[in-house]
Amino acid sequence: MKPAISPNAPPEVGAALQKLRLARGLTLEDLSRIAGVSKSMLSQIEREKANPTIAITWRLANALGVAISELLADGEKNVETIRVLDAHETPTLPGNHAGYVLRILGPMELAGKHEWYELTLAPGGELVSQAHDPGTSEHLTVLHGTMELEVGPDRKKVKHGGTARYPADHPHAIRNPGKTEAKALLVVIHR
Repeated sequence: MKPAISPNAPPEVGAALQKLRLARGLTLEDLSRIAGVSKSMLSQIEREKANPTIAITWRLANALGVAISELLADGEKNVETIRVLDAHETPTLPGNHAGYVLRILGPMELAGKHEWYELTLAPGGELVSQAHDPGTSEHLTVLHGTMELEVGPDRKKVKHGGTARYPADHPHAIRNPGKTEAKALLVVIHR
């Protein structure tokens, strides 16, 4: 017989966290990096050895692309037909030191297969990437401003409305050579 849970007891988020993390194919290390929460803290939460603060719960929900209520639910929930993420719920990878902001638009369960992002580059900002796995390609559509793309020795400018398709299994960089902010959609397809 399961012991009765006090109505004043904190919610047990460990099982929900682990289920959502595994459904997205994420390791503890992956989620730690995306959410900015230590791997040891995540492990303790999943084993119900620690209860996360509201701030940590919010970060985990954003990283997993779910509402906080999904982490706090008691296991029974209705399946949503349409799931809308508000702007503040979209996980973001800030690269302020390099002048970029990368918003993760695609669901976490597709990471490593198909990924899409909103890339914002400050004037002079850049997103520099090492070579991805063999066969990986990227598709960059500039929504505002102009971006310069460098793949190996090749460089091309991509203007507002233009799309560049290129192999991402080589070192590559996306830069904003302009004097105003530039914005693009970036799709990464892994083979």
